Amino acid sequence: MSEPVVAGRGKAALLGPAEVRELAERFGVRPTKQLGQNFVHDANTMRRIVATAGVGRDDIVLEVGPGLGSLTLAALDVVDRVIAVEIDPTLAQHLPETVAARAPELAERLTVVPMDAMKVTHADLPAEPTALVANLPYNVAVPVLLHLLAEFPSIRTTLVMVQLEVADRLAATPGGRIYGVPSVKAGFYGTVRRAGTVGRQIFWPVPQVESGLVRIDRFPESPWPQDDSFRQRVFAVADAAFAQRRKTLRAALASWAGSAPEAERRLVAAGIDPTARGETLDTAAFVRLAQQS
Repeated sequence: MSEPVVAGRGKAALLGPAEVRELAERFGVRPTKQLGQNFVHDANTMRRIVATAGVGRDDIVLEVGPGLGSLTLAALDVVDRVIAVEIDPTLAQHLPETVAARAPELAERLTVVPMDAMKVTHADLPAEPTALVANLPYNVAVPVLLHLLAEFPSIRTTLVMVQLEVADRLAATPGGRIYGVPSVKAGFYGTVRRAGTVGRQIFWPVPQVESGLVRIDRFPESPWPQDDSFRQRVFAVADAAFAQRRKTLRAALASWAGSAPEAERRLVAAGIDPTARGETLDTAAFVRLAQQS
């Protein structure tokens, strides 16, 4: 990734509360819970997200759920290209004209892909993204995040805004109450950390939950295989281990391994105490365990 560019006041006229409402009214758009839509209307928060992502001029940013374009405009001020995936056909249709009106010199840097992010593949994008920077739809944030990390190994840096509880779970470390499947799976790709909190008042409508930022830096050289088959094996072990959190791994993994004795054999071979519980294992331990299957 290139040297980050400080997200200051650039060529794009970012959106504020009045502009967000005006655009929504003009396009006949009302935020819907079904699509997890809450539109951001604070320009400083958008600049902060782009700066925290550390993206630079040579980056190709993948954005999911751009909505009315608040984060899109901030990203275009800093990077060479933004590929915005938007499931709402009305929003997808109007985003290019908003960018053309508020950042005419940057409009050619934007590509809008009108589809469900959960179904996006390499064939749907015009270029390989180097970063994922997005205010993810909160109702599908984790599945979308994991799908994109798996589908696009070219994504080296991820900075996403999600529900605060989800942010905490993604960045949790072994041994805690909130450590679980999302923590293990996110950690399969790289280093995960919390990158700040975001207040409710920057959204319209104001959500009932607080929001948090999560940053994932993909391993420059992965310590384990990243192919689909191996990833699925690791994730299957994690799913089984946390399906019955209160049970020891010997018992929780019995169905996965075929029997409790076989689960114990694999655990011992992986250097893991069979009486331990899933929340005590880091991602590397689940990898070792998957390698025994």
